[in-house]
Amino acid sequence: MNERELADRIVDWIRERVREAGAEGVVVGMSGGLDSSVTAVLCKRAFPDATLGLIMPCFSDPKDVAHARLVAEKFDIETRTIDLSPVFAMLFRTLESREYGGEADVAAANLKPRLRMVVLYYFANKLNRIVVGTGNKSELMIGYFTKYGDGGVDILPLGGLLKTEVRRLARALGIPQEIIEKPPSAGLWAGQTDEGEIGMSYETLDRILAALESGDLSGCDEDEVRRVQKMIERARHKRESPPVFEVR
Repeated sequence: MNERELADRIVDWIRERVREAGAEGVVVGMSGGLDSSVTAVLCKRAFPDATLGLIMPCFSDPKDVAHARLVAEKFDIETRTIDLSPVFAMLFRTLESREYGGEADVAAANLKPRLRMVVLYYFANKLNRIVVGTGNKSELMIGYFTKYGDGGVDILPLGGLLKTEVRRLARALGIPQEIIEKPPSAGLWAGQTDEGEIGMSYETLDRILAALESGDLSGCDEDEVRRVQKMIERARHKRESPPVFEVR
């Protein structure tokens, strides 16, 4: 299947999921990154008049906001910009009794995607739409997402695609080259990159994930394979529904 056919299938899938939910359109967070840009463009194709892109800076790099707006303008996507920096600062001050200093603190950084999730669902509820997530298969498999943050969504159109496959789809869709080429980052703190957090490149990760799926690990580094397997196992709770105690 080529990228054009793949895009058409995903667009049809989005429409069907929205129809099943009895909703009238979609809401998607636009971070200025590769995955969110691809997702937003696919949503726009699915619902030309009922796609809302939310740009939600939270002590973010201004370039990311500029990239989100670049995609919105190129593909005529309706957007709203909501600066969550003051809300985050107030919440952090309430929790820590001090001012936020931009430190690389995972617990604090995870507040950002969780605040964005709140905003996404506010508008989804208000407009009778569903929240479209932007996560890809590579990140879902190893748990590289925030539980009840960017993982708190209704559907994941890119959830079956590895990051390298998303990049190819982005080129076919005409996503600006500067977005395709910039280092992937969740924007959790200054200088943070996805590959730095994961500990390997997406190319290496995707090769190992594909090898694990096929059962043919020839050509893969054994230590790296074990690392990926551990990440997959540790992230099981993030991919599954919460366990429910049942009285029998």
